[in-house]
Amino acid sequence: MPDAYDALLMVSFGGPEGPGDVLPFLDNVLRGRNVPRDRKLEVAKHYELFGGVSPLNAQMRALISAIEAELAIAGPHLPVYWGNRNWQPLLPDTFAQMAADGVRHALALLTSAFSSYSGCRQYLENIAAAQTEVGPSAPQVDKLRGYFNHPGFIEAVADRTRDALLQVPVNRRDGAALVFTAHSIPMNMAAGCDYVEQLNEASRLVAELVGRRDWRIAYQSRSGSPTQPWLEPDINDVLRELAAQGTSDAVIVPIGFTSDHMEVVYDLDTEARATADTLGLDLVRAGTVGVHPRFVRMIRELVVERMTPAAPRPALGILGPRPDRCDPDCCPAR
Repeated sequence: MPDAYDALLMVSFGGPEGPGDVLPFLDNVLRGRNVPRDRKLEVAKHYELFGGVSPLNAQMRALISAIEAELAIAGPHLPVYWGNRNWQPLLPDTFAQMAADGVRHALALLTSAFSSYSGCRQYLENIAAAQTEVGPSAPQVDKLRGYFNHPGFIEAVADRTRDALLQVPVNRRDGAALVFTAHSIPMNMAAGCDYVEQLNEASRLVAELVGRRDWRIAYQSRSGSPTQPWLEPDINDVLRELAAQGTSDAVIVPIGFTSDHMEVVYDLDTEARATADTLGLDLVRAGTVGVHPRFVRMIRELVVERMTPAAPRPALGILGPRPDRCDPDCCPAR
């Protein structure tokens, strides 16, 4: 029999909600990393363009409200908590509240669909650190399995992609380039996980659902030392290549992100769009899954799956479902 669970914990990155939050937030993000101060101040300017507010926390509140409504209607009737890695509500504070509420054993959903150190293992380390900080009363937490190829995620991304393609004039739609994007990570980190394989498989599955054979993957939001190799090509380089080939339209699908946070609204909607405008390339950016009803229902399905003996574990494509528990040595930080 599966373990009994008494809460659902949503685990996310966090983001500043005012100008005074930006530098303390970036200090949390960059703690322990050798990032020059000039680079930190450069990133801070990105937030200043949006009043010092990341869209991420507001979108997390909307997602939690949607999940609460889904659970209220269809069950199981679990309270939903929220904890962030880098900004309020911080995971230790959330764990303290869960302990005070009597929560003993929670399921956790990570808002990153793909396996990597930053997108999975580091969050597990954050959870363990929060449990240690709170002490013996902290609840036990089990992570829900990865969902990069779950039908609910793929169908929601495909729906957003169709909506974007419909924004291209019909006489040019078939010739529009379809580009999936995800956060770049260091090459040595990518070598220790299935990040690239999963991105390729998820992108292939979405392209298949929308009836497109031609597509490609680009990376964005690189933040490391210029001397360290990171995953390429960069989205801006891809846009330049497409324009040089005579392409008139491009549809960008940020498949590596589940919500429109700063890496989407600045790196794509601001920076990549400026590149496209300079090149005379018409650019359409697909929405992230956000609160898409199929994505919200998927979260409930993952909860029910984990709580139900011998439940089916749906997964599209050839890679199969992710395990419930990660291997102790998976996704190293190297």
